[in-house]
Amino acid sequence: MKETSYYRIPEEEVIRLSKIPIFRMENQASVFYKMALEMAETIEARNGEGKRTVYILPYGPTGQYPFFVQWVNKRKISLKNAWFISMDDWLGEDGRPVKKDSIHSLRRKFDEALYSKIDGELAMPENQRIFPDSCHLAEIPELIEKLGGVDICFAGFGLNGHLGFNEPSDMGIQEFANLGTRVVKISDVTLAVKGSSAMNGALEDIPAFGVTVGMKEMLGAAKISAYCFRDWHSGAVRRAGCGSVSAGFPASLLQLHPNASITCSPNALAPCY
Repeated sequence: MKETSYYRIPEEEVIRLSKIPIFRMENQASVFYKMALEMAETIEARNGEGKRTVYILPYGPTGQYPFFVQWVNKRKISLKNAWFISMDDWLGEDGRPVKKDSIHSLRRKFDEALYSKIDGELAMPENQRIFPDSCHLAEIPELIEKLGGVDICFAGFGLNGHLGFNEPSDMGIQEFANLGTRVVKISDVTLAVKGSSAMNGALEDIPAFGVTVGMKEMLGAAKISAYCFRDWHSGAVRRAGCGSVSAGFPASLLQLHPNASITCSPNALAPCY
């Protein structure tokens, strides 16, 4: 079996060779801190300029949200002119987003981790908390156009390089990059990761389909900030930055973006083996 050299090189070499700028933090907590700071300070600055702020946000990672909530509440940062677009959600057997009382509901999880903890006088209206809907797929692309674009797409990587639920594909690069918000079949790799990390092996109870903001909307953001902190992120970061660009590893398409970066904890940059 062929070995891929970038999985074993020192982290300094990864940073040097990566076609996506990589920032190394001291530890996992500092990754979440930096992400929260970027979220809060960008909104604060744009508020000062009288501008709206539009983010695409993943539910995971989640370690940034306590820091973000703390800063918003303490510094009285108004979110009244902010739009948060959730990256994805799981679908039930009826093809609709799972109900909020489902263990899989990202609407409920966002409420619990973020929206319910922001002081009421600072929180954005509920209609500015956007979630992809399988029955209204055009809503997010149309909203982004109406708002004048996305300021920052925040992201994490899946083990197979997926961004949101944009799973690996054998499409050409440009065709894949043009995919918009849509319903997708969840890959076996993603199901296995969720089954082992969040569901204790209950694979049959994990939805087979999801709805995701598309690569087109993500790559159309003015800036893409990816944050990685898990041990297995080491392989994903190395392949995204040092490997070839391919729809077979969606995170590699960040190489094509003029203002993308990856922020990593040390374990997410260490040699894989």
